[in-house]
Amino acid sequence: MASVLSYESLVHAVAGAVGSVTAMTVFFPLDTARLRLQVDEKRKSKTTHAVLLEIIKEEGLLAPYRGWFPVISSLCCSNFVYFYTFNSLKAIWVKGQRSSTGKDLVVGFVAGVVNVLLTTPLWVVNTRLKLQGAKFRNEDIIPTNYKGIIDAFHQIIRDEGVLALWNGTFPSLLLVFNPAIQFMFYEGLKRQLLKKRMKLSSLDVFIIGAIAKAIATTVTYPMQTVQSILRFGRHRLNPENRTLGSLRNVLYLLHQRVKRFGIIGLYKGLEAKLLQTVLTAALMFLVYEKLTAATFTVMGLKSAPRH
Repeated sequence: MASVLSYESLVHAVAGAVGSVTAMTVFFPLDTARLRLQVDEKRKSKTTHAVLLEIIKEEGLLAPYRGWFPVISSLCCSNFVYFYTFNSLKAIWVKGQRSSTGKDLVVGFVAGVVNVLLTTPLWVVNTRLKLQGAKFRNEDIIPTNYKGIIDAFHQIIRDEGVLALWNGTFPSLLLVFNPAIQFMFYEGLKRQLLKKRMKLSSLDVFIIGAIAKAIATTVTYPMQTVQSILRFGRHRLNPENRTLGSLRNVLYLLHQRVKRFGIIGLYKGLEAKLLQTVLTAALMFLVYEKLTAATFTVMGLKSAPRH
């Protein structure tokens, strides 16, 4: 219990949240481009810069930052939960010994499940707010009119039921392998480098963070596309089955995507996603490592606890 409520876990959680918010703010327009490519199937522009230029031309200069606040709020809560759970479980299981790749993967998976169940409603709301007012090429998308985060929660519960807040939970649970794979590679690469040197440089942290996220994103991207469509929840699709997020819907959406665009359709928007997530994850890990090290140093510990 002491490990769960420890000061160290809190420091890791706050540092992870601050790192993610900083990184996402810097690279937010790339995420906007990625989401449009995933959800708006009839958009002809395929490159990140072309989509961003279209958005700015049609919707204004600040349009790439539409929905920034709900996304940042969700991300802050989500990463706080993930980092806190990850480091608490690791402290309980490892108990001061050197961790292993297998343990990192299991702990990352469990932390991901806890995170998904607690924060999916926030992500459903922020996905819709981020796409509100967008000019879509796809006529099957039903427009929304939310006044803010609280109003979005109210309208979704009123019109679609409380379970609609957990739309996309099934693919999200499958996607907990994404951060689990990311943390497994990150911790593994970090351990290998620490065998050769006493301390990692900022560039080391940035590079291994980028590599870990690139691998995790590429492996899980088709499911991320399905997750975005389900969270948005405004497509006039599959009316006979409204249990969004079920295995049937996931398979249906994957099948429709392949049927319309071929296998390559499952990876539409991957370029924007890789640019955004790799750079964001690398910067997030850099801020996270520096902030935890600085905090532990200020509090009188010689160095942050080794992973």
